Amino acid sequence: MADSEEPPAPETESPLKFPCEYPLKVMGVTGSEFQSEAFTIVGRHVPELDGSRVETRKSREGRYVSYTFHFTAKGRDQLDALYTELNASELVKAVL
Repeated sequence: MADSEEPPAPETESPLKFPCEYPLKVMGVTGSEFQSEAFTIVGRHVPELDGSRVETRKSREGRYVSYTFHFTAKGRDQLDALYTELNASELVKAVL
């Protein structure tokens, strides 16, 4: 290894122990297009998603809406793929 090259950073261990209960909040502009997109993306990564475990909250003025999906996360790869796809959507304004 040359002096200018740094060794690869060690992978950081997740503080989560899988499987675990996980709340995922997705925010966007109120409307059926955003709702459909959010549910489709989450459903693709969490096929066993239970619609009764999704909380909906509108902003004070009703322009924005957030959906909090409660599900059992199976691993870090699942969460990484979910966050990546949600963040790539132009309809999604924030993911927490």
